[in-house]
Amino acid sequence: MTNKDLNTNLTQRHSFPPYANPDAKILILGSMPGERSLELNQYYGHPMNRFWRVMANICGAELPSQYQDRLIMLSQNQIALWDVAAKAVREGSLDSAIKDVEPNDIMALIDSLSSLTCIAFNGKKAEQLFAKYFRRIEGLSYLSLPSTSPANAAYSLDSLIKQWSVIRCF
Repeated sequence: MTNKDLNTNLTQRHSFPPYANPDAKILILGSMPGERSLELNQYYGHPMNRFWRVMANICGAELPSQYQDRLIMLSQNQIALWDVAAKAVREGSLDSAIKDVEPNDIMALIDSLSSLTCIAFNGKKAEQLFAKYFRRIEGLSYLSLPSTSPANAAYSLDSLIKQWSVIRCF
């Protein structure tokens, strides 16, 4: 069986539209949604993903229980969300399984965010995909942050909060 034959057994996944207000200063880029996020149609929907707990801490807020309130919390703190991959083949939710990526039009989003000062990558895979498909723009800061995924067990919640707190500077 060839690699092409193996890929036909994998599942094509699609990402969500960007969540961004025009006044966003920080753009957080993930790789692409995992299975649970896709089922719920929510960024970082897996209950064990620590993204929303980290963001609530950084934003100085209680963790909203409703997804729409979580998005509002980000907007109020001038934070936008998107994923680098628009489409990809992936079985399961691990970033290491992402193949055949079609990137989102990140540059168009960046161009629409006149207040943008920083792009933060949620994990190495997001940064690697960005580097593969896009160039870094002079004048923007880029932050490599540890993944909030439950698969990244090397980081406790407190450690993630400490690492991610650098976005407060933007």
